[in-house]
Amino acid sequence: MLTDPHLSVLLVHTKLELFDESLRGKLRLYALLAPHMAGRGAGNSGWCSEIGAVKLIHAQRENVHLIMASSTGFSRRSVGYVGFSDGWQDLMHNFKMDWEFQEAINGNIASTGEVNLGDSGEFTIAVAFGRSYQSAATKLFQSMAEPFESHRQGYVRQWQRAVVNPEFDFSTDTSDGGGMYRLSRCVLLAHEDKVFQGAIVASMSIPWGETKGDTDLGGYHLVWTRDLVQSASALLATGQSSTPLRALIWLAAIQRPDGSFPQNSWIDGTAYWSGLQLDQVALPILLAWRLHKHDALGLFNPRVMIVRAAAHLILQGPVTAQDRWEENAGYSPSTLATVIAAFASAAEWAKEFGKMEVADFIFAYADWLAAHVDEWTVTTKGELVEGFPRHYIRINPTDPNTPDPHADPNTAMIQIANGGGLHPARNIVGGDFLLLVRFGIRDPNDPLVRDSIEVIDRVLKYDLPQGPGWRRYNHDGYGQKDDGSAFDGTGVGRCWPILTGERGHYHLAAGRDPKPFIKAMEDFANQGGMITEQLWDGPDLPDRHMKRGCPTGAAMPLCWSHSEYVSLVRSRHDGVCFARVEPAFQRYVLDPVQSHYEIWSLRHPLRSVSHGKILRIILATEATIVWSIDDWARRNESHTSHRDELDLWFVDFPTAEWPSGSVFAFTFFWKRDQRWEGRNWQVSVL
Repeated sequence: MLTDPHLSVLLVHTKLELFDESLRGKLRLYALLAPHMAGRGAGNSGWCSEIGAVKLIHAQRENVHLIMASSTGFSRRSVGYVGFSDGWQDLMHNFKMDWEFQEAINGNIASTGEVNLGDSGEFTIAVAFGRSYQSAATKLFQSMAEPFESHRQGYVRQWQRAVVNPEFDFSTDTSDGGGMYRLSRCVLLAHEDKVFQGAIVASMSIPWGETKGDTDLGGYHLVWTRDLVQSASALLATGQSSTPLRALIWLAAIQRPDGSFPQNSWIDGTAYWSGLQLDQVALPILLAWRLHKHDALGLFNPRVMIVRAAAHLILQGPVTAQDRWEENAGYSPSTLATVIAAFASAAEWAKEFGKMEVADFIFAYADWLAAHVDEWTVTTKGELVEGFPRHYIRINPTDPNTPDPHADPNTAMIQIANGGGLHPARNIVGGDFLLLVRFGIRDPNDPLVRDSIEVIDRVLKYDLPQGPGWRRYNHDGYGQKDDGSAFDGTGVGRCWPILTGERGHYHLAAGRDPKPFIKAMEDFANQGGMITEQLWDGPDLPDRHMKRGCPTGAAMPLCWSHSEYVSLVRSRHDGVCFARVEPAFQRYVLDPVQSHYEIWSLRHPLRSVSHGKILRIILATEATIVWSIDDWARRNESHTSHRDELDLWFVDFPTAEWPSGSVFAFTFFWKRDQRWEGRNWQVSVL
């Protein structure tokens, strides 16, 4: 089974071998086709048709056409409605094809053709697609004009172009001789669209697809910026740079004018879901940085994309409207890690181009984030594991529309999605903080990191037959139910192979060998080598086909899972995490810098700052800041300065020049609109 290397035609070659000669001439073979055209099973129409002497089966929905034929011809054909008059119903009645309906209009249909079996017992079924009947038919006959063996050789020849360069053959860093490494690379390449090049979908599957109907249009065959960058970066880790560059260009083409990216998109760039996730704004910067460091950008200049994304992150951060699991708003350690790494990359790049002022501006913001990560995402009153009250939490929730700049991780409550319930945020944990180590923002031996690992291992770790697994967070509701039935809006979040890979990266950063985690991920794959989104971590349920440590009904293959595996193999080979951002590692781990700033923005309106810090107010448009530190006994004016490259306006206020205990009161007069803001803000200098 393969696709024509040059045409949108599926070819299925079959050879019938008889071990009992008494059956020769008695067996009948049938091709059953249930078209789901233009993304839907309903509203399809089908006909029996002919071109010359060739008997065809035709299906259509809207402007999408499908034609099926057999190289040896069909002796009988029928088109019916699924469950009523389709070929399956006919054959199950008496194992003979009695019906020969010529059409079925506007419904959920299935078509059946009885294959003419020649003496050789070999035949090829071809299924062609086109935007018209004539287009599909032309492709069908052009493809069938060549022998299947010729197509097979061409197909193999083209895939051989994707063979791993010996320089990037890391077979000795795997436990299976490199089989999964090479297959994962091919899985990632196969998920790139061939028309909208650079668009790599998250998966060709639909999680729990057996329960889905036509209303679930997306599935996972959409492009998430996060998954796309994971896939592109993993391919880059294997030495393949053309696909990652196409992916970056595709992202630059869909970036919005405000610098953001859609939550996810169709392959043509049309946005699907409407959420905003700050890590997905930061990740394209990291992809551009990696391509730059590998001298793989060619003639493409991503500067505009980078500065737009950086400006958006500065104006909208540090609170994300959705974390990487697309469920909660707040201060997320994984999002903050990604954003800090992206800023460090962008600032270092600006330095390389001699843009020192913009580099300092971006570094100042990144330093501020790095200095406050623990304040925002660490509880000191955790109750999950006795003796470990201080640890990272999954997310410190706050209202995405009016974020609290001083949200308290000890007291905040979090509503878990998918029926997970309402819980104290201090008692909801996940491995998201490990990205702080992976990107080079925290030392792997930091006592806080080690204590947090102890907590998540006690709460989220499962010892599976293949190796260790971790759930995303406690009370997760996105996964197979305890009785083995499909997720239907509620369920139980299971172990994700991705998280085993993330732990492997941590072990490497901590100076330990990640090979046991590489082996576990290899063993998590199914018999076809596909790595799933989630693993069954309960007792075996044979009636539900649930086996401990094996795939659930979640997405499979998941490109993110294969990407994580590939990246871990490359990281082991290098002896350092492939994703580590060296400017961040130098700045926050090897030679830690101190942040001298506190950042105020309309989305993050601080109410207090430490005395001695520089209070930097950052705005999207030019303004005069009218302010006082003596309850308006004296009125002062400060004009914003323009950071041209980022198109941002700012003013710095050195609080060391003010008495401790001062209250900084201020408002804005917007220059372009010639209007007052109409309200005052206050910041206490503590």
